[in-house]
Amino acid sequence: MSPFNKRYEMWLILAFVSAFFLGCYDISKKKSVDGNAVMPVLFLNTLCCSLLLLPLVLISRLSPDTLGGTIGYVPSVSLEAHGYIFVKSVIVLTSWIFGYFAVKHLPLTITGPINATRPVMTLVGALFIFGERLNLYQWIGVIITIISFFLLSLSGKKEGISFRKNKWVFFMILAAIVSAVSGLYDKFLMQKFSSTAVQFWFNSYQCLLMLIIVIVLWYPKRKKTTPFRWRWTILLVSVFLTIADFVYFYALTDSDAMISIVSMVRRSSVLVSFAGGVLFFHEKNLKGKAIDLVLIIVAMFFLYLGTK
Repeated sequence: MSPFNKRYEMWLILAFVSAFFLGCYDISKKKSVDGNAVMPVLFLNTLCCSLLLLPLVLISRLSPDTLGGTIGYVPSVSLEAHGYIFVKSVIVLTSWIFGYFAVKHLPLTITGPINATRPVMTLVGALFIFGERLNLYQWIGVIITIISFFLLSLSGKKEGISFRKNKWVFFMILAAIVSAVSGLYDKFLMQKFSSTAVQFWFNSYQCLLMLIIVIVLWYPKRKKTTPFRWRWTILLVSVFLTIADFVYFYALTDSDAMISIVSMVRRSSVLVSFAGGVLFFHEKNLKGKAIDLVLIIVAMFFLYLGTK
């Protein structure tokens, strides 16, 4: 095997590893919020994510040479950079709030495929914001995704879930849209700042914002809403998400890595979350949803072809 093939395999393998942990993150998230208070779960998630990255920050400050030149090094960022990162924190947190509530009330076999359509939304956003143009393959991918949405809505009706009337479906779609906005914003951020620094600080700002939300909105009304219960899966949510993002950023440090392929591969996390919905939550109407899932994967493939 040539050195080129070895390099190619490494960043591609890392992308699949990231996708696997993203799927595990989705399953843990569902376990954590199922019958549980969403706001404190989200706060603990952001807190744990920040704490998991904190050792890298401390080592980068106390012994810069130890991590210098690696993806683990967290450089200092300017006040202007903090402003940009804070905006990202608000965007991501908005997506998470909508997404966590949706995951709490909907089957994973519904939320997973909806979440997998984010690359299409990002692509459409790039069309208008960055002036990009869709080619034939990309249009085919978008059209297939729209068809899969329609079929998924038919599958949802069998479980009493109306895509037009169910607010949790609306929440999930909003979460996907805002997440796509975050992806477009990432394109700007990653050209200006360290990816690890962005990851640490946006988690930290999210933690601060969630603490305020929990104290002001949830805590005074906690006895009138769904009670909070500690579950170890809450910690797993943070661990899986941190690993998924860290491996993703590390894959992109390879000069040969193709972001178009990495992004599509990461969306294959829906296969893991779909399997989790079947194995851990015994969700129903799997045949129709599986067809929808296959259509989304085909759509992702056409989008990939369109980037070649």
